[in-house]
Amino acid sequence: MIPNELVGTAKVPGGGELRCWRHDGDFSIRIDGIELMSNRVHGSEEAMAELAIERLGSRRNPRVLVGGLGMGFTLARTLQLVGEESIVDVAEVVPEIVQWNRELFGHCAGHPLKDPRTRLHMGDVNSRIAAVNGLYDVMLLDVDNGPDGLVRGDNDRIYSRRGLDRAWTAMRPGSVLAVWSSRSDDRFADRLTRGGFTVTEHRVRARRTKGPVRTIWIAWRR
Repeated sequence: MIPNELVGTAKVPGGGELRCWRHDGDFSIRIDGIELMSNRVHGSEEAMAELAIERLGSRRNPRVLVGGLGMGFTLARTLQLVGEESIVDVAEVVPEIVQWNRELFGHCAGHPLKDPRTRLHMGDVNSRIAAVNGLYDVMLLDVDNGPDGLVRGDNDRIYSRRGLDRAWTAMRPGSVLAVWSSRSDDRFADRLTRGGFTVTEHRVRARRTKGPVRTIWIAWRR
């Protein structure tokens, strides 16, 4: 039997400890024994990018924000869908996540950090959103398992009414905000609507055709 091998640990600012495991060429990241992500399971993360870009329509070279990096699958699928003149910003608060993408499992997603259209921003995605005005055509948020997070209490700010107001300000008219969650949340869907967004909710299997059901909200700014 091939054992699990612990290949890295990382302290989450204001949270617990992430652990990166390798098993027979596969990788996973866990906290408190709970698997947050794996290179074997990424269909719903890719679907988030697909649904958002589809809703955007004919804009060929959108400016995109991805938060956070994770194992790189959302970023990779976004780069496949946008034009050669696009810029895709990715915000990641944990330096080791970036290091692991570069040194351990980046090949699983095709090394999206190496794409010249990628701009890496080290820090809280909430701070990145608050720093800009009318910049983004698409914002893809896959942070801490969604509005009901596990890792950092500060991540709740992203999904609060105030956080959604900041997202609105950071976006251009006609742009799209997509939010990934491990579960449904009627209160968050209502918060998006009350924030002025036109919202559709999608249920997607973690592995496209099988696995747990994930929720993706596509929120359009009129």
